[in-house]
Amino acid sequence: MRIYLIVLVLVSVFSSAFAEDSILKYPSEIENMHKRAADEDVDLHCTTWRFAAEMNNLAPWKTIPVECADYVKNYVMGKGYATDLERVSEEAFIFASSVEFSGDGKDIWVFDIDETLLSNLPYYIDHGFGLELFDHSEFDKWVERGVAPAIAPSLKLYQRVIDLGYKVFLLTGRKESHRLVTVENLINAGFQNWDKLILRSPEEQHKMATLYKSEKRDEMVKEGYRIRGNSGDQWSDLLGTSMSQRSFKLANPMYYIP
Repeated sequence: MRIYLIVLVLVSVFSSAFAEDSILKYPSEIENMHKRAADEDVDLHCTTWRFAAEMNNLAPWKTIPVECADYVKNYVMGKGYATDLERVSEEAFIFASSVEFSGDGKDIWVFDIDETLLSNLPYYIDHGFGLELFDHSEFDKWVERGVAPAIAPSLKLYQRVIDLGYKVFLLTGRKESHRLVTVENLINAGFQNWDKLILRSPEEQHKMATLYKSEKRDEMVKEGYRIRGNSGDQWSDLLGTSMSQRSFKLANPMYYIP
């Protein structure tokens, strides 16, 4: 009797295993399984690529990876990008609130403009979210329209640091020839009461962004200003000489400026 029961159990186990292995999988099911696995691999690859880009661990790059086009689009158009920008704004405000002013009006906060205060997403929607090589003439046409919207968390931080008593300097790689339209765009987007707006002169067009912005910060320091905070979407906005007491990097996986 005991042997009979053991045989029954073994037959049941093997029958079950055989039944699972022998389930017919249709070609469409197999194809979908492979597609899901491939999509997960691409998503992981693009996530690590974006992380490396934000951490400044990539070699200089000119376009986003072709396979990451949809990933970058979904990120910048979704909640992830908006949440990341909000976190940077809140952390910057916490620091800004902790600074003890000297009382001489020399405590300043430096802001970049593009992808820091103003969003060029409407432009990049039409240009592959960074998949296309950057076209200076096409981007200049977009700038001249003067319709870039405010990045809401940055506008909130901007207003907060002014209320705290900081002087605000806007330091941008935009050309001096774009001054009037940039001023109009900023005001229409809600940015007012800055103390200085610094744009590239024709003589400075050839300079790398890191050098150009470092030289402008050097001038601020020589004039006696203390750069308490600096907000930018590129590492070239933040690194170099005369760096701020604290720097705050906004996310931007669409382009890289050395």
